[in-house]
Amino acid sequence: MFLKNCWYVAARSQDINQALSARVLLEENLVLYRQQDGNVVALEDACPHRKLPLSKGRLLGDIVECGYHGMQFEGSGNCVSIPTQDRIPPNARVRAYPVAEKWGFVWVWMGDIEQADKSKIVEVANYDNQSWGLTVGGMLEIDCHYLWVTDNLLDPSHVAWVHQKSFAAPGTDDTPLEIQTFEDSVVVSRWIFDQAPPPYYAPLVKFEGKCDRLQHYEVRLPSVCINRGIYTPAGTGGDVDNLDESAYLMVSYNFITPIDEDRSAYYWFQHYNTDVDNAEVSERINNGAIMAFEEDRVVLEAVHLGMKSKTTRNLNLGLDAGSLRFRKLLDKAIAAEQIA
Repeated sequence: MFLKNCWYVAARSQDINQALSARVLLEENLVLYRQQDGNVVALEDACPHRKLPLSKGRLLGDIVECGYHGMQFEGSGNCVSIPTQDRIPPNARVRAYPVAEKWGFVWVWMGDIEQADKSKIVEVANYDNQSWGLTVGGMLEIDCHYLWVTDNLLDPSHVAWVHQKSFAAPGTDDTPLEIQTFEDSVVVSRWIFDQAPPPYYAPLVKFEGKCDRLQHYEVRLPSVCINRGIYTPAGTGGDVDNLDESAYLMVSYNFITPIDEDRSAYYWFQHYNTDVDNAEVSERINNGAIMAFEEDRVVLEAVHLGMKSKTTRNLNLGLDAGSLRFRKLLDKAIAAEQIA
C-alpha cells in the first residue's frame, strides 16, 4: 500500500525526450514523453480499447498513437482520433498525471489531481548556489520493497558493517543515536567526536588530523531521504550553527520511488561545499556513492527475500527505532488518505 497524494520522481529530466518512455510507479503503468514545447506529459500506459501499452505505439508530434488500431491521444489524455470510425466515445481517454520538473528530475503526482501542488516538492537548499558543488547523481533499480530502503537510510549503524571501505569509521558501531519525530519526517542523528574521517571522506576534507563528525539521516513522507554529513576539526563539533570555517559539508538527496511491492527506483545526487569547479572531485564523489549504493543493494535485496519468505519471526533492535517511527508515520498518513 502506498501514499498517493505525493510527488514521486519518475525519471531524470535528461532521460525524457520526444520519444515514448514506459515507467511503473506505485504499480501503475505510465508513459512519459516531452512535448515540442519542452513540457513533459505522463499518461496511463494503456489504450482504453484493448489496453495495449501506449508506449508500444508512436509519438506523432505531441500526439500518442496506439500501435493496435491507431487511436490517438493528446497530452490531456483525451482521444482526438479513431481512424476506423468517425465518432469518438466520451470515455475514449486515458488518465493524465500532473507533472513537474525540479532539481533535474521529472516528478509525477500519483493521487487526487485536485490536490496536486508543486510547492509540496521538497526544497533543496543551495541548489543554485555557485559556491556549492553538485554531482550528476544517478538512478539505481533495487529488487526490494521501498521501505527496506528507507529503513536503511534511517540507520546510521549499518555503515560499520556494510560500508567498511567507504563510510565506516570508529564510532559508527556504538555511538548513541538521537531520534526526532516531526509531522512529516523522522531524523536519526549523532555526533561522533575526535575520530579519523571515513575513507570516503578523508580525501575531501580540508583540514588535517581527526574530526568531529555529524551523521544526520532524515526521511520525509513519502520516501525522500536526506543524509547530511558534517566534518569539522576535532574539538569544534557539536553545534551545526557554529561550525569551524574549514568544516566540510555534504548533503546526499535520495528519492525512493516504489515500482511495486518488490522493486524500487533509487534516484540521488550529492551537494557539497568545496571543490565546486573540480570535475574530478565531483566524479569521485559520485562514483563513491554508486559503490556504496551497490553495497546496500546486495544486502537489501537479500533482506527483501528473507523477510518475504521467512519461516520464523524476525525481531527488531534498538537501532530500528527510527525506521519503526517512520513506518508508523507513513501508516497514519495512508490511513488518513483513505478516509478522506
